Amino acid sequence: MNKTALITGGTRGIGLGIARSLSKEGYDLVLCGRKAESQVESTLTELRQSGNRVFYVPADLGSREDRSALLTEAQGLVPHLNVLVNNAGVAPRERNHILDASEESFEEVIRINLQGTYFLTQQCARWMVRSKQQDSSYTGSIININSISSTVASISRGEYCISKAGLSMATKLWSVALAEHDIPVYEIRPGLIATDMTSKVKEHYDQLIEEGLLLQPRWGVPEDIGKTVAALARGDIPYATGQVIVQDGGLTSERL
Repeated sequence: MNKTALITGGTRGIGLGIARSLSKEGYDLVLCGRKAESQVESTLTELRQSGNRVFYVPADLGSREDRSALLTEAQGLVPHLNVLVNNAGVAPRERNHILDASEESFEEVIRINLQGTYFLTQQCARWMVRSKQQDSSYTGSIININSISSTVASISRGEYCISKAGLSMATKLWSVALAEHDIPVYEIRPGLIATDMTSKVKEHYDQLIEEGLLLQPRWGVPEDIGKTVAALARGDIPYATGQVIVQDGGLTSERL
């Protein structure tokens, strides 16, 4: 029986890079996103070429009803959940200085990036704990895809930074809560990753990269993150629950 993974936001960008990596590892996948299934059919077809089962459930992570429906449907599709990858997230619709940012934008970003992720994790963690209690050989893990914005201040998108800082604490909390069940929780903090979300600022960061912003002078790609998720899911880093892996090409490395 294949292991299974639930990846939020798994049909585009970093999430798709993760889905490709876990598919190659032999995982059956449950993916969710806000698009209709017909809009992601070509992606699902590509992922199914590995021979694994790939399911898609439309869901808005910021909706309590959608999260509940997602879990109910997932439990009907796969017998157990081995890996939860919390990847979905949104940037503010408009980048505004924190002196001008709106409460509506703050509420939307927090609701999806932090509140939605936190309570989906709660639901999935309960499922994982039940699986462990029923079968001692069961293995499960949770991997939060965060951002260097959890520690690097960007005053034109304060709500995003705060949501990511909260997610870092959520990683610590869930790692403590699930330790007694031998379910590790990890966090990955990507830096500049080439996706459709970052395409609007490509020229700006191309110039900064050329001027020495990064120790590894290139954009990251979704596959970089996917490979790390696969390693964590395999258990290649077994003694590190609650820890953070920073994948930013050296952007946040202190130097003189």
